Amino acid sequence: MLIVDEKNSYVQSQGSRRRVLDQFPAPEGPYETEDQRSGVGGSNRDIVRFLDFVEQMEGESARRLALKAGYREMRIVIHLIRNHLLGQLVTSTSLAAASGLSYGTAMRAIDDMLARGLIIKRPRTPTGRSFSLHPSADLLAQWQDYARRVRALIGSAFRLDPGEDGRGRTPSGSIDPAARVVPLPPVLDAKLALSRSLRVLMHADTTFMAMNALKRHFEMMFGIGISSRALSIDRLHAEIIENSRLAASKYDIIACDLPWFGEMASTGRLLPLDDLMAETRFDTSDFHIDSLASTRYRGRQFGVPVLTTAEILVYRTDLFAAAGLSPPRTTADNLAAARRLHDPEKGISGIAWNGGRGTPVGHSFLMILAAFGQPVVNLRATTRGFDAENVSGEELRPLFLTETAQQTAEYMCELVECSPPNILSMAWYDRAAAYAQGKAAIAYSHTLLAPLFELDKASPAYRKTGYLPHPVGPKGRPIAPLGGYALTIPSNIASERIAPVWIAVNTLTSSTAAKLYLANGSLASPRYSVSRDPEIQALSPMIAAVDDMARQDYMQMWPRPPIPENPSIVAIIGEEIHDMLSGATSVKQALGRAQNRVDALMRSHGHYQ
Repeated sequence: MLIVDEKNSYVQSQGSRRRVLDQFPAPEGPYETEDQRSGVGGSNRDIVRFLDFVEQMEGESARRLALKAGYREMRIVIHLIRNHLLGQLVTSTSLAAASGLSYGTAMRAIDDMLARGLIIKRPRTPTGRSFSLHPSADLLAQWQDYARRVRALIGSAFRLDPGEDGRGRTPSGSIDPAARVVPLPPVLDAKLALSRSLRVLMHADTTFMAMNALKRHFEMMFGIGISSRALSIDRLHAEIIENSRLAASKYDIIACDLPWFGEMASTGRLLPLDDLMAETRFDTSDFHIDSLASTRYRGRQFGVPVLTTAEILVYRTDLFAAAGLSPPRTTADNLAAARRLHDPEKGISGIAWNGGRGTPVGHSFLMILAAFGQPVVNLRATTRGFDAENVSGEELRPLFLTETAQQTAEYMCELVECSPPNILSMAWYDRAAAYAQGKAAIAYSHTLLAPLFELDKASPAYRKTGYLPHPVGPKGRPIAPLGGYALTIPSNIASERIAPVWIAVNTLTSSTAAKLYLANGSLASPRYSVSRDPEIQALSPMIAAVDDMARQDYMQMWPRPPIPENPSIVAIIGEEIHDMLSGATSVKQALGRAQNRVDALMRSHGHYQ
């Protein structure tokens, strides 16, 4: 059972959504003809078209599915795959009953499909006397290909626009051969060798809520129960630290925020994964470069990304068009647009962002500073931006007493003038909700909260949103600061649990699992293959827009370098900048105090003299 400790965690349902799991939706046709409306009956043309469809569908069934004639294997396949997707266990007896065949004939058909590799049999008990049946990876791939072909036939036969759903079709309705669809996840060949349930500590956001919604599915895949606990970001941080002080970890898998890896790894709270990755030949090539780099510390890997989110600028395309405004590419353009669209009398503010004291506004300062072209500490410059992975000595000296830092602070002060009245208490969910509810024309927002307006047709911003990297300052270049979470194994886990837990980490971070998360309410993935899957891109125009930013190398981790002091630096900035925005201190005072406090912190840790 999922335990959520937060009153305001983002766990509410977004209503009915189109799911990738709906592999074979019912067609909305054929369209009614004039003859049908008059009661005469279908026209010859419609009847012939339908007969063509039935014939072609049977042909696709024969070509795509390795089924035998003579048995009613299609009903067996449908029952297997349906229950696989619903996370329901299938036995030989239940499958035979669902087949519509006599028991003896059904068992012979099932044995034959086992021999042909279409069905796999997995022991349910240590004695091996009881088994469950599951579709093999080959059968799942065949079914997925068959379902795509039939959807194309439906579009052709029933006069649907073959390109309207964005599933990689050509104008003729055929499947684009360049479109790569991520397959459905099969079950493990053997159940996880854990004496108790798999215990997971996670963050209360959309991806992890989608993971929890798929709990039964993953329990079936693993063959064991899953217990999970979801916390807000600050409570999650505290719980990771508290758990590390125990003799034995309460959790098998822990979700860790990417900027925390320096802190958590340097203090020995996480298990290094390099040996496990080498032994299992773990392939990292599909992950966003900076997402994977964020989970390393001093050359060692401590996590596997499960969620990658980028902070971007979202704006109402309809409001911009009505006002004759162009998309804001610079901070000057963004400020001008926010001022133009700010209309408190109509209940709409120009822009929403993180202004709350502490971590929220500290986060805003770091992100905006990066768009002005500067990191928070003296990182070494590279061709891609700055090196946030290999940092030591003078590279850890804070950079608040610069012209760029001053420009950033002044820009934030100006933003307050066209922001919501509660801007100085606004955090991640608040800013996305304000935008989704039509209370802000522009917002700095993380992609992980985009379901608030991308999956809610009642939102004024639904399908009226533009996506951009951060508007740049005078010396900046386009950037979409990277964030997200990775799955880790706590260092104080019992040694006999490490190998099976690593299998679970592999499964939960796989491309097939990531596709399930997106199909069930998340819109953020760390894998290139999932973001480019035509079925996933059809869920939201934001997915393709963010993938394009990734292709252009805008998604970078250096704005929040994963150094051990990162959480403390963000907290310090969050206090000093908030005092500045509330009028308690000047820009110069706030930056001077931040410089002195962070400098003292770094000196106390012995980074430089």
